[in-house]
This record gives sequence, structure tokens and C-alpha cells, in this order.
Amino acid sequence: MAIAKSILDRLDTQLAALETVMSLARPEAGTLDARPAPEEWSAREHLAHLARHATVFLERLDRVLGEDRAALGRYRAERDPEWPEWRGLPLAEALARLASAQTRLSAWARGLGDEDALRTAVHPAFGEMPVSHWLEFFLLHQAHHLYVAMIRIAEARVGPPRP
Repeated sequence: MAIAKSILDRLDTQLAALETVMSLARPEAGTLDARPAPEEWSAREHLAHLARHATVFLERLDRVLGEDRAALGRYRAERDPEWPEWRGLPLAEALARLASAQTRLSAWARGLGDEDALRTAVHPAFGEMPVSHWLEFFLLHQAHHLYVAMIRIAEARVGPPRP
């Protein structure tokens, strides 16, 4: 198998955590759009970021297959000219785009042959990594933002901290 089953399984199942995350939300109370500080993202913005990041990540994986040792810089939403549009997406649209990108990413990974799975790209901090490490990196990044979205919702339910 080109990519480890554990990675493929997580690509298929990780977003099931959204059921738990969203079960905590009280949209009518603004829990999805509350920000702990003006410069920090809301839960909805974290989910929109995941949708955008998955889309960008798919484009980057295509570069891995098309270029030798592709240099893939860090993705920074604030430097992405499309981020403002994605950031403002209604929740349902962000989640639909996220699910679509995740399905395409899983299919991409499952369709890799052994030779393509060994291709590498260079990350500015982690150095040269094979496709499997890039997929692991993606999944860890995604899990982090799911966790932070859950925290944002919980914080909004409790209200602002007391002095």
C-alpha cells in the first residue's frame, strides 16, 4: 500500500469530529462567531480556514507530483488573496467546501501509486518530506483547528472571562 492505512482512515474519518464540535454550538447565541480577542479567529473562521487550507493543500500535492522536490512555503491565510472571501463564508458553505475538499484529498491519497507516494517536497521548517509526511502534517494541522474551534465555542458559551 502506497500510503499507510492509518493516514487514509483519518482522511476519511477525522471530520466526523465536527459532529461533536457543532453539538456544542449555539448559533442563535453567537457562539460560532465569537472571538476571544479582535485579532483571533472565531470557530466559524477556523472552519472556513480548514476548508481553504484543504483546497490549497490539494493544489500543493499536485505540485509534489509535477515538480522534483517542490519547495512548498508555509500557508499563511493573511497572505492569501482569496482568504477574505473564504473567511466570510456562511457556516454551511464553509462546511460543504471542507467536506468536498476532504473527499477529494482522500481519493487523491488512495489513488497514489507506490512511486508517487515516495515523491518529496521541501517545507521551510521540516525540510524534505515524502507525501505520507505531508498528509500527516495536514491531518495534525486540521485536528489542531478542530480543537481550537471547539474551544472557541466553549469559551463563547461561558462568556467573557471575569476580572
